Amino acid sequence: ALTAFDTARAQEAILELSKMLRYMLYDNEEQYVNLEKEVQFLTNYVRLMRIRLSADVDVRMDTVIPSPCCIKIAPLIFISLIENAFKHGVSATHPSFIHISLKADDESITFHIRNSNYPKGAVDRSGHGIGLQQVATRLEMAYPGTYEWTRGTDNDNNIYSSTIIIHDTKLRNN
Repeated sequence: ALTAFDTARAQEAILELSKMLRYMLYDNEEQYVNLEKEVQFLTNYVRLMRIRLSADVDVRMDTVIPSPCCIKIAPLIFISLIENAFKHGVSATHPSFIHISLKADDESITFHIRNSNYPKGAVDRSGHGIGLQQVATRLEMAYPGTYEWTRGTDNDNNIYSSTIIIHDTKLRNN
């Protein structure tokens, strides 16, 4: 749709999409990938999603990882949480925000996402509600017994929050 009315944004969207597809097709074939590449993939996804949002949606993504980065991570482990934030965290009529933080050192990776929460109604739902189950399964397969995952909804303030901490002494050696 962007190609019809905003050529520059359409070109930007196509570039971000091509980077994401390249990562999904080629770079994540391994059981573990360099965290730097995973962060770049997540950043590209957030940039692509920002293009379709109005300027008043507060989207922030902060990452702190070592440079150079030797930390490895199971690929695509956080993407479902970010997808859910864009799906359920943005309203056309209410103030909306998505705040993402990823911090890592040699001993742990901490991923935190907090967003406004406007769940879709039964008629509005796309997908099958498998995102959170997919995250749980991937965490258990890749990091059994070495992660913490806390999540919940503050219904009074319409806020969803999820934090994953991976404590894995093999982060550098996978």
